[in-house]
Amino acid sequence: MWVFGYQVMLDSFLKGLREFLLYYSYVALFYVILVTLLYYFIFGFSIRHIFSIKRGIQYNRINKLSSSSQLPPVSLLVPAYNEELTIIENVRSLLALNYAEYEVIVVNDGSQDRTLKCMLEEFKLELIHPVHSSSIKTGKIRGVYHNPEYPNLYLVDKENGGKADSLNAGINLSHYALISTIDADSLLEKDALTRIARVYMENPEETVAVGGNVRIVNSCTVEDGIVKDVQFPRKLLPALQHVEYTKAFLGGRIGWSAVNGLIIISGAFGVFQKEMVIAVGGYRGGYPGEDMNIVIKLHRHCLDNKIPYRVAFCPDAVCWTQAPDSYRILSSQRKRWGRGNLKNMIEEGIHMVLRPKYKVFGMLTLPYNIVFETLNPYFRLSGLLAILGYWMLNMTDWYTVIIFSLVNLFSCFALSLGALFIEETAFSRYPKLGDLNKMILYSLLMFAGYRQIGVWWRLNGHVQFLRNNNSWGTMVRTNFNK
Repeated sequence: MWVFGYQVMLDSFLKGLREFLLYYSYVALFYVILVTLLYYFIFGFSIRHIFSIKRGIQYNRINKLSSSSQLPPVSLLVPAYNEELTIIENVRSLLALNYAEYEVIVVNDGSQDRTLKCMLEEFKLELIHPVHSSSIKTGKIRGVYHNPEYPNLYLVDKENGGKADSLNAGINLSHYALISTIDADSLLEKDALTRIARVYMENPEETVAVGGNVRIVNSCTVEDGIVKDVQFPRKLLPALQHVEYTKAFLGGRIGWSAVNGLIIISGAFGVFQKEMVIAVGGYRGGYPGEDMNIVIKLHRHCLDNKIPYRVAFCPDAVCWTQAPDSYRILSSQRKRWGRGNLKNMIEEGIHMVLRPKYKVFGMLTLPYNIVFETLNPYFRLSGLLAILGYWMLNMTDWYTVIIFSLVNLFSCFALSLGALFIEETAFSRYPKLGDLNKMILYSLLMFAGYRQIGVWWRLNGHVQFLRNNNSWGTMVRTNFNK
């Protein structure tokens, strides 16, 4: 009798599981179709605007503009923690910019290596006692250094407080109305600041922030802080990140900028109105994703106060950055990104979602980010489990699964090819045919484990968030020419 009862319970369970999996298949199909359509929608805006960007690149006299007194002065903020291997090349690249009036403020965030000593020795900096603002509360400043031979270079030495605290300290010392954030492991092209300023000058009253384009410097030749010979990365992980960055910046951020829905300006290179950054309380500590956090706060501040504004993206203002070339460092970076994204959505973004008051940002950008970025790992994991369930319950066959997977692969690969089309059409930074072939190859290889591992990293980042882990994680720098 008990065997019969057990069989009835098992049959009932299997029936319920089949019904659940059937309904899940409808949800999954809707999810895949919706995310694909939104991807192509944003990509369409990128394509539409790339031709006007291309005309601007071709016909704007950047060199003439670089020496123009009409350019707004900018304070470049460089937070540095244990950056002895890259900081000198970074500062040299900044001091060599073709720009009329600017200053470079390096903030040593209590480094435990020779970052401070390298700066003092290389540029012969001496302790000064400047008058600086206290608009934003920061950690203790141990000293400010300067050398009249480098009139636009300052070095701030402070107790360790994190990247956000370092940026806030730089803001307090800065002299100009525009600030620009630059990572210490990055290099700006000589005309990058001019190009990004040109976008700001199109509408200076409403432009509260402009992001630059980040490219991978691995395998390139660097001399005196300048990228002399552009090469496609030779190692696997930087090469995969190269095509990933190309798709994200050229295929995505151009489009989001066009609809004023940009949610992030890379911490590697961006320009902001200082007054607006101070108005939202500066950069918030305890956020691994401080670059996303500041942009969300700017959107909210302007929309809450009905201030006309735009957050723009300048794809031809190029910043070259080091990409992690080992699994350990890359996984640490992506887990940090996952923590930062989740933390920002819970503590900042959720209050603005689907509220007409917040316009495109609240009605499209945030729902998109939550559903297709923050929750994406859970959909992917549940999708894998569902496929196993369909197979075990004879609800599908491998032929159907393979066809569905290939269609999904082709739609994603087409977006990568579209980003490469934008790259070759408007910028052509990699003129060698071999480099183009490599970019196409690695765009395919992205789907052979790299994206799947990325899901795992993001899930781990969410677990770290639940454990209240706000550490920066493992980051190891190397010399630019290695």
